[in-house]
Amino acid sequence: MRRSLLAALGAAVFLLTGCGGGDPQVTWTAGGQESTVGPAQYCDLRLRDCTNDEQAQASLPVPAGTAVEVSVPSEVSEAPWSVVFAYVGADGRQTTGRSPVFAPEAQESYTLTLPEPGDVLQTAQVQLLGVAPVANPDSGELEFPTRATWVLVAR
Repeated sequence: MRRSLLAALGAAVFLLTGCGGGDPQVTWTAGGQESTVGPAQYCDLRLRDCTNDEQAQASLPVPAGTAVEVSVPSEVSEAPWSVVFAYVGADGRQTTGRSPVFAPEAQESYTLTLPEPGDVLQTAQVQLLGVAPVANPDSGELEFPTRATWVLVAR
């Protein structure tokens, strides 16, 4: 019985750490075109063992006023996640934004729509959030450590 309990615990740890299935893929869709990409950064649950792949980025044409659909797998949606993005407004000013933080298992997709029709997306990033948020000592705002990122470069 002890051996089967240890085997079951080992299997649970294996599944929770995400080993064996390859890194999760995120799909970006804009204007009828789609790109699926692996993470640019991916860390273990404790944010200690991380891998980086600077080549891992999707690239799609995203004309002004075009919404971007983001689809994440269950490995991402089972934890808190969000989308951060940068865009240029009609006035030429670069601005950044962030989606809401999605609760674990709340949703597997998000539609990124910029505030004004003339805004042009530059980059977007899915962020898989890690351990519990920490208060920034300077601003008092909550900061969420990022465990993994998937990048879209708009062209």
